[in-house]
Amino acid sequence: KLLMLAFALVVSHSLSAQVKTYELRDFFKNAEKTRFQISPEGDLLSYLAPWNNRMNIHIQKPGEKTATRITSLTDRDISGYFWKNNSSLIYVRDFGGDENFHLFVASTDGKTEKDLTPFKEVRVSIVDDLEDFPNEVLIQMNKDNPEVFDVYRLNITTGDMKQVAKNPGNISGWVTDHTGAIRAAVTTDGVESSLLVREKETDEFKVLMTTDFRESVSPLFYTFDNKQLYAASNVGRDKQAIVRINTSTGKEEELLFEHPEVDVTELNFSRKRKVLTSIGFETDKYEYTFLDKETESMYTKFQEELKGYHIAVTSKNKNEDKFLVRTYSDRSLGAYYMYDKATDKLTKLHEVSPWINENDMCEMQPVSYEARDGKII
Repeated sequence: KLLMLAFALVVSHSLSAQVKTYELRDFFKNAEKTRFQISPEGDLLSYLAPWNNRMNIHIQKPGEKTATRITSLTDRDISGYFWKNNSSLIYVRDFGGDENFHLFVASTDGKTEKDLTPFKEVRVSIVDDLEDFPNEVLIQMNKDNPEVFDVYRLNITTGDMKQVAKNPGNISGWVTDHTGAIRAAVTTDGVESSLLVREKETDEFKVLMTTDFRESVSPLFYTFDNKQLYAASNVGRDKQAIVRINTSTGKEEELLFEHPEVDVTELNFSRKRKVLTSIGFETDKYEYTFLDKETESMYTKFQEELKGYHIAVTSKNKNEDKFLVRTYSDRSLGAYYMYDKATDKLTKLHEVSPWINENDMCEMQPVSYEARDGKII
């Protein structure tokens, strides 16, 4: 009887205790501000925020509270955008969900907005943002044939467009070198895939290697001398690893990194310093292996100041002395911070979902066990 009474008292106390509740919409509603990016010169910030219930691009100076909305979409959210130069941003949008995406440019003063690909029933996507060419981008679109995407070099100021790669019909992906030239391509017939390369854009592509559905080679980017390719490959192994490939022979020249448990597909680099910086992969959480002391030192600082969160650098200026840092965890959508390398200062910009208290959320626990055949599940 005493045991039953004690249990009843515990239950009564638990029911009377105040319990924090959340509605389902709290976990899915638009953030007040998200997708922060920094301008090439590092003097402006952009972000997406709701306007008339749709996510639009806003601009403001770091440290200021007032912002300028530069887009006015009311039918669809802007999901992706990027800085083209310090006075222009690029985004894609479709119309009424038809998935015929057009390329738009918007000025940072909010006064001009232009459709750069005003073609009917044509779909556009970005091949290369051509960071070193302030007024040009490489796009692919199906203007000549709805089933085939050719590559064009587009001037965002004049609207002039030049075709730089013709798709014979089986190319599913393109790779540029560090000068912006189309140097490699991937073809597939659904069973076999081939990696094609060429010395310069005026040359014909040649087949470097062919793999079947059991193996894959995914080109990432060219080496800094534009002579060889970094790629994610599982040729000769059962998981994808980061390798360097000879573009004359197709042979693997160097294994940069492999993980015994998971595929590895992310390789990062510094455009300014022309060095490889880090490799990312996901086990029970996202992790990095650093290839550069400067990058490792910076991430170490972030991890010391922002303990308990995963850290990701999401944007940087052209001079690579100002960075935007995003945090998140299993219990929080985290926040955005700005890091100034000159002052070594990390400044908080915005909490992504301040209406959710992470202390009310449960921790995620990874679980693994060995199956009968010795495999770890």
